Amino acid sequence: MKERILIVDDEKKMVRLIRTCLQQEGYLTDEAYDGASALEIFAALRPDLVVLDVMMPRLDGFEFCRRARESTATPIIILSARSEETDKLVGLELGADDYVTKPFSLLELVARIRALLRRRGIVALDGGGIISEGPLRIDSDRRTVVLDGADLPLTATEFCLLKFLASNPASVFNRRELMEAAQGDFFNAYERTVDAHVGNIRKKASDLAPGWSFIDTVHGVGYRFNVKKTP
Repeated sequence: MKERILIVDDEKKMVRLIRTCLQQEGYLTDEAYDGASALEIFAALRPDLVVLDVMMPRLDGFEFCRRARESTATPIIILSARSEETDKLVGLELGADDYVTKPFSLLELVARIRALLRRRGIVALDGGGIISEGPLRIDSDRRTVVLDGADLPLTATEFCLLKFLASNPASVFNRRELMEAAQGDFFNAYERTVDAHVGNIRKKASDLAPGWSFIDTVHGVGYRFNVKKTP
């Protein structure tokens, strides 16, 4: 079945350009020119991925991302002329899987889309099965995470990061290695992308089961999996 991609941008020329490129690659496309209309289309059609501009009328891309993340883990790529570090962090912390700054290469955009869709479609990593450690249970076949008896809602990228770390307990991985594991290829030179995704995982876990921690920061290197009860 062909994947469906929702393109959201108030610049119609940009939408046409991306739409033509994606259709040539075999994807189905839908489009919206403001955030409010995009939310309606998103709820009705449930696309497989969203390419999302930030600066739009009625509802900006950041708010779209925040609202979409209340009910879905659908991959979201933010596509924006806003290239400041704070803008990137805001987008990633709101749940975006990737952040591409304008101007951009269509080939790079397609590569990022393919990487995210490929990881979304994989339900088993490193042999699949179930990883159970303390209150944490990761089911690769169902692509679910349960923490302290409750479902932990993760995006596709967050799930892949956590699953990869949990599959290699005690091993330390740098940011480049983690992005390769999460997206299949490393396209984003902005290394704090990983920090934002790890931060999201930690916040969701803390909200669900306060006092538990399972990703350690190894300063100057990266991250490792380590389930522990914090004081």
